[in-house]
Amino acid sequence: MSDLSSIKKRSLYRWRQYGWYAFWLSLVLLGGFLGVWQWDRADNKQAAASARASAPALVDPQTQPIEGADVTLNGEYMPEHTFFLDNRILEGRLGVAVLTPLKDKFGHYWLIQRGFIETGTSRDPPSVSTPDRQVSLTGEWQSAKDDGLLFGPNIEGTRLQQISLAPWQGVIPDFRYQGWVHAQDGGGVFSEWWQANVMPASRHLAYAFQWWGLALVALITMWIGGRYFNSERGHNKET
Repeated sequence: MSDLSSIKKRSLYRWRQYGWYAFWLSLVLLGGFLGVWQWDRADNKQAAASARASAPALVDPQTQPIEGADVTLNGEYMPEHTFFLDNRILEGRLGVAVLTPLKDKFGHYWLIQRGFIETGTSRDPPSVSTPDRQVSLTGEWQSAKDDGLLFGPNIEGTRLQQISLAPWQGVIPDFRYQGWVHAQDGGGVFSEWWQANVMPASRHLAYAFQWWGLALVALITMWIGGRYFNSERGHNKET
């Protein structure tokens, strides 16, 4: 019985030791992987920031603008097809962003985010004035992306919860390019509120070092625990 009890005890001890190493090693590997992932994201964000900084200024472009390009367009708004991007906030004021298609002088269609107007908490359809003549405006190009969280339907009357080209499909001819211009100056432009939501590369680097730091702590903890198990095993052998 003594030998059987000793065997069971050693077996239980080994499984505890294996479980210890498996748990902490998994944390080491996870921390290392997430650190590398954040490092890679930092490289991507740095490349994107450099591309935005060197983006050209374009006037009535006939090719796809690159992300962040300053675009100047000349054309006429289509006010009857205006939608409003809901729940925007500027300097503590609640309102909407005005979204109106524009037909440029070449007959191409662009979606223009014309800026912020205050509405308060009213849910009545916003009323805006739109020039009925040719205008010239300048803004920043943003390519369309389907990466935002959306809870419920996007379209509520003339309000959108998320900017998208979908509400105009089948209503006007196809847009020239998949994206929109965030207008900053020009005819029919309201208060500027939009800024590119780009996390700086330095923050991803900080996250990477945090994950690697946690992986190092896990590695040290695993090593200390391993020394304890080894000393415990030596003690058991002696007894």
